[in-house]
Amino acid sequence: MAADVAADLIRALIDTMGAPGVDGDGWESLAIILEFPGGEFNEAHGYLYRPDGVVAAMASDPSAVGPAVTAYTDSHYRLGEVLPRKILVQFDRTTGRYDIAFEEADEARWKVTPRNFRELREELRPKFN
Repeated sequence: MAADVAADLIRALIDTMGAPGVDGDGWESLAIILEFPGGEFNEAHGYLYRPDGVVAAMASDPSAVGPAVTAYTDSHYRLGEVLPRKILVQFDRTTGRYDIAFEEADEARWKVTPRNFRELREELRPKFN
């Protein structure tokens, strides 16, 4: 079941993503951060990585992906448990491989700023060996 809800989550994030000025079909991998300030999901943003080296900022519609996010977190957390601060979803479209990481405590982890955005987008780039 966990693989099904993960696949549904990734599919929902891809189906609702927007990346202004970027070809939505030319990417090969993505990294998306799901944010849960105050314990409620409200944001999905990250990067698309193209084979030609172009990296584009992107976001997915939180209200559209909300049901898939809830199904995924429900498969990992019991009713009443505190949800993570953030979840990182990494997906490689060419291989179908993915990874989903949880950040339970550090609100600043994976936080994009003007000073770190170049380094962070490389840190988040999926690297499956």
